[in-house]
Amino acid sequence: MSTAPPPLLIRPLGEAALCCAVNAPIALEHQQRIWQLGTGLAQTEGVLGLIPGMNNLTLTFDPLNTDSLALEQAAHALWAKPLRQQQAGRLVEIAVNYGGEDGPDLADVAAHCGLSTDEVVRRHTEVEYVVYFIGFQPGFAYMGGLDASLATPRRAEPRVAVPAGSVGIGGAQTGIYPLATPGGWQLIGRTALPLFDPKAEPPTLLAPGDRVRFVTSGVRS
Repeated sequence: MSTAPPPLLIRPLGEAALCCAVNAPIALEHQQRIWQLGTGLAQTEGVLGLIPGMNNLTLTFDPLNTDSLALEQAAHALWAKPLRQQQAGRLVEIAVNYGGEDGPDLADVAAHCGLSTDEVVRRHTEVEYVVYFIGFQPGFAYMGGLDASLATPRRAEPRVAVPAGSVGIGGAQTGIYPLATPGGWQLIGRTALPLFDPKAEPPTLLAPGDRVRFVTSGVRS
């Protein structure tokens, strides 16, 4: 059963944008409320764009057709509505090679968590994740659902280059780097599945609300 929503905080971002946010722990219900808010605001006159984030939604608007006060009132009214039951997103299975060159931090994660590397892989693959939002770089999915026992701080010294397809753990979340980039997440594996293709429609494999399951295609020491 849906609980009462946490307070919605709205602040201006310049003269033609607002950020709607909640000061609450990361939780699927809070993120579902953000999605519902975005769906409602998309039908509001003067709204030009909507950018969902973790526990927040940024909207841009046309100051000639509306104003921030009217949009704040609309956002609060939409936020107060009960959370509707939402359809489950697509289930996407992602095959991962764990450990070795593909997951150079797997042993460090295991040591931090007091587990064997095989147990880290087992716990990482036995749950179903939900994509909360896409950010950081095109196709990078921030996902909820990581087993709390696997939470591991980011590396003290980020890598200059993380290969595309690398699967990592950063704090209480897991994610996949779609493109080669610097990064500080703990790398436990790698997938060959493309997460971003600018020529495809849509260009990103994953979308908010999608469900993800990691499948072991190999574990190396």
